[in-house]
Amino acid sequence: MSRGTELNDLLKTIQPTDEAARRAAQKKWAACAKPLESLGILETMLTDIAALTGTAQIELNPRTVLVLCADNGVVAQGVSQSGSEVTGIVAHALAAGQSNVCRMAALANCKVQPVDMGILNFSGAEGVLSCRVGNGTADITKGPAMTRQQAEQAILTGIELVQKQKAEGVKLLATGEMGIGNTTTATAVTCALLGHTPKELTGRGAGLSDAGLIRKQTAIEQALNVNRPDAADPVDVLAKVGGFDLAGLCGIFLGGALYHVPVLVDGAISAAAALCAVRLCPLASAAVFASHQSAEPAGSLLLQALHKKPLITAGMRLGEGTGAVAAMPLLDMALAVYRGSTFTDYGMQPYTPQGGF
Repeated sequence: MSRGTELNDLLKTIQPTDEAARRAAQKKWAACAKPLESLGILETMLTDIAALTGTAQIELNPRTVLVLCADNGVVAQGVSQSGSEVTGIVAHALAAGQSNVCRMAALANCKVQPVDMGILNFSGAEGVLSCRVGNGTADITKGPAMTRQQAEQAILTGIELVQKQKAEGVKLLATGEMGIGNTTTATAVTCALLGHTPKELTGRGAGLSDAGLIRKQTAIEQALNVNRPDAADPVDVLAKVGGFDLAGLCGIFLGGALYHVPVLVDGAISAAAALCAVRLCPLASAAVFASHQSAEPAGSLLLQALHKKPLITAGMRLGEGTGAVAAMPLLDMALAVYRGSTFTDYGMQPYTPQGGF
């Protein structure tokens, strides 16, 4: 069986959400001793998690942030302030518990799992899960980033990562990434999917100068002109102008829908991957939960395309899954209310919808 056939067969097994569980969660929220829907998006997210998982008995622990690491050949075009060697350096820091997301995850009771999807010339490290698809991608200004078979392999790898996390009892996943040049590939993917120009969507990434921003815009424009990705075929888009990390993240969102595990989107990079997943299988949207709105120009447009509202709007653009991890304590607080006192405990009559809103 080819990787493409295997992927298509898996997508056909993704089922719709459990609406009975959704109604049960809504009923439980209505019994909480507070004004109706007064926790806003937090309530909606927990209700959506109930529908995805098939139970109103919501659990958010244990949880893991999967940080997919890969290098991108387009770095040769001067699209980043840093060189590709930084990807491997940060992967070591992730494994050692020393990176930014590790500091935040420790407070959020979240495990950090770095995954090597294709770090350039990386010989491995203890704590970094090896799922290499290739030794970095090719330069997208000169041709496709990877073959279609590699894109399919990376997507399937993402799905398998979720399957393993589910088997270990994980109840909540967050998406992270580390790869110098991946704001360039993510922007190219977004331009292809949404039909916007590189000038409209290209941001400064990790702090490009004006000249660097122009180089980045030019590189993305060249990549789109050279490769002509098919917007109707997300695998083609990922193969031609994406990266191993993006394709793997796409698979994580698909795996979340397949194995009923909620997955937190981080910023613009993982949101682009989530949009690929939803374009491949609309039912995958049920597993996609927006943590924050990235400061990257494409951030708000991607969430709009996904029809998702973020919990946090703080101008973040750090990556590594930091925004997704930052949303976890908010969900924990909402869950505490969800499990907390009812109107019956207070000896009060519950609120009832009054209309007029």
